[in-house]
Amino acid sequence: MKKEVIITSDGSHTLFVPKLNETYHSRHGAVQESAHVFVKEGFEFISSKNTLSILEVGFGTGLNAWMTLLAANHSKRIVKFTSLEAYPLDWELVSQLNYLSQPDAVDSEIFAKMHHCSWGIDCQINSFFSLKKLKLKLQEAVFESEFDLIYFDAFAPLIQPELWTEEIFESMFKSLRSGGVLVTYCAKGSVKRALKAVGFYLQSIPGPPGKREMTRAIKREIIE
Repeated sequence: MKKEVIITSDGSHTLFVPKLNETYHSRHGAVQESAHVFVKEGFEFISSKNTLSILEVGFGTGLNAWMTLLAANHSKRIVKFTSLEAYPLDWELVSQLNYLSQPDAVDSEIFAKMHHCSWGIDCQINSFFSLKKLKLKLQEAVFESEFDLIYFDAFAPLIQPELWTEEIFESMFKSLRSGGVLVTYCAKGSVKRALKAVGFYLQSIPGPPGKREMTRAIKREIIE
């Protein structure tokens, strides 16, 4: 499908898919959304672990991985980042995005390395951040208590309803270790009900610019 580079309200780029009338990130600010939803309310929320295992649903432009790498550099925390993407983007398109203009941005070769590293293997991007990209659909992914944190960044339920079901969230619940966290920009009632139905404890918290709420779901530790 055709994709166009557009500028969001905070000056950062995202991609627009005309056929779906959908963007990869918030029009109110791509970088602001990633920094708030995933870094602040996910990565920084889990502050007690120096090594963090993260699963991302939707590698896309690589923005969330990039912002997390910058946060890992700043905090000196070790991040093992696994990202699912069924439909990888071409580097020719991704290279047009202006994410390297971020204040804490590191060498442009690092961003390119994230996109060029081979699929299906662990790639050590720098001292703090390793990346494993998996080219498969979310429905095909099977993990068991492997992650501390999930970035759930699929297209909106209206566009990809099959990815916001109880079945999918049950799989996500199993993927997390006890006490693990899932964060998503979505605060739709049906999504929250599905998360709650599989056992998550929900927190409705303030969203990024342009969005009143987002959702944080926690797999509570079992006390026997």
